Amino acid sequence: MTEQEIKAYIKQNFPYENESCDWKNYANLKNTLCGHEGDDVVSYVSALSNVNGGALVIGVEDKTLDIIGIQDFANYTPESAKYRIVEKCRNLNSENLEILPLFAEDSHKTVWIVNVPKHSPRLPVYAHNKAWQRIGDSLVEMTQERREAILSEIVVEEDWSSAIIEDATIDDLDSDAIEKAKKEFAKRNPHKVDEMQIWDDITFLNKAKLTIRGKITRTALMLLGKEESEFLLNPFVAKIRWSLRSLGSNENKDYDVFSMPLLLSVDKLYNKIRNVKYRLVRPDSLFPDEMLRYDMFNIREPLNNAIAHQDYTKRARIEVVEFEDDHLVFQNAGTFLPKSVEDVINKDCPESIYRNTFLVEAMRNLNMVETEGGGIKKMFQKQKIRFFPMPEYDLSNNLVKVEIIGKVVDEEFAKLLTKNPQLSLSDILLLDKVQKRKVLNDGEIAYLRKKGFIEGRKPNFFLSENVVKPIDNKKLKADYIKNRNFDDSHYKDMILNYIKKYKKASKSDISNLIIDKLSPVLSDKQKQSKVSNLLSSLRIDGKIECVNRFWVIKKN
Repeated sequence: MTEQEIKAYIKQNFPYENESCDWKNYANLKNTLCGHEGDDVVSYVSALSNVNGGALVIGVEDKTLDIIGIQDFANYTPESAKYRIVEKCRNLNSENLEILPLFAEDSHKTVWIVNVPKHSPRLPVYAHNKAWQRIGDSLVEMTQERREAILSEIVVEEDWSSAIIEDATIDDLDSDAIEKAKKEFAKRNPHKVDEMQIWDDITFLNKAKLTIRGKITRTALMLLGKEESEFLLNPFVAKIRWSLRSLGSNENKDYDVFSMPLLLSVDKLYNKIRNVKYRLVRPDSLFPDEMLRYDMFNIREPLNNAIAHQDYTKRARIEVVEFEDDHLVFQNAGTFLPKSVEDVINKDCPESIYRNTFLVEAMRNLNMVETEGGGIKKMFQKQKIRFFPMPEYDLSNNLVKVEIIGKVVDEEFAKLLTKNPQLSLSDILLLDKVQKRKVLNDGEIAYLRKKGFIEGRKPNFFLSENVVKPIDNKKLKADYIKNRNFDDSHYKDMILNYIKKYKKASKSDISNLIIDKLSPVLSDKQKQSKVSNLLSSLRIDGKIECVNRFWVIKKN
């Protein structure tokens, strides 16, 4: 190439500078490849990678694009320079980093084009131990907004559920499952009922988005496939195991395994669960309500969610464990993709990203999952209406576990809900966390304090008088008084009176005097610290002093 051809090539492919392109007149690589932070090659590589990747053109004049060329390579070759960049840029994807040298045969000038890959999901790229970003013409340390955007990125692999099984045919699908699918599709799409009369099975499967151009997908096989055709899914598993246990036991009293077609297995499993009648004595009524222990929706929703969001590449079964007359646990493999359960509940729109997009869409068409999302929120509302504890989510160990309790566990908390009808679902979720002694984040604490729902100090909060007072329950009111600390002056007077009466007191004596009077929400360590702080405050005030390891009244 000639120098003019190189310039034309750069103008055509990298015509202007922006977040994805930079031109740099770096004539000496010894000082500019890894030099001053914010003004060297590795800093610009970090900045480009932290947006969408791009190109760094080295050896051209900024603005004019005149070819200056790299004059001192400092013994760097494209390969050794690449190695050095990867070494100095933490989290950079080395496989997609390329350096293209362009040599002008007429002027003997060399330009390097460094093609920079986009950062890996949730991994900012660092140079000089800082993550960089370009804003306008300036290279700056990454903003908090951009950092949070990278760290919250959702990693979604190729849609496993949409893959076509080449050896499968419509004969591998269960005829009863197909008929059930048609009925559910008609319920979900009543405007298509007349049109459905002329559809053959293949047309229906295509319209319901179970197949692709008549070809059987993994989704179609899992939901509608014959049990004997499950070998076509190997090595993956589409099974649900139900186990029955006594409360507090890990041993099965009974179990069953349900296979394809999952559309029919959901009904079979539902009929296995001992959903007996439960008598609920409402706090505001003399007459008990008789209802099924579990709302039907609160069985089907977590079960269908487990099917829809299972990571089938883990080759694990979906687990449903029934603890007799108490609660159900649903478990599926894979991380919980939304930001948090609270985030899902508080949003008015469904999630936009799914692990098994094709499967979720098919399940919507077959009336298995909510059309517009909101299924999880609806589960919480169902529990609220019954005054049952809120569903419990455990998202540890790359699993999603959902626990649905089928009875009133805390009658006082149930009374709290009936006597405070103004509480929103979000309020109840947070108060539920307070009652269960769960950790609250700073935003939740600020909200609860603003509403006047809690008192106490982090992390030992308790329900406030505003919440407890309307219930008119002696136990809750007594608990409130116990939880609430008296003013420090009260405890200081106790200490001074003790020392005046007995002339002196060890710290152990003061601890025995004070500890059992402190709020039970404080830990033992916090109670001991409280005693030390009270003694220290009295000493600073000049009221007591320590003599030979005993506290005595200080003489004026």
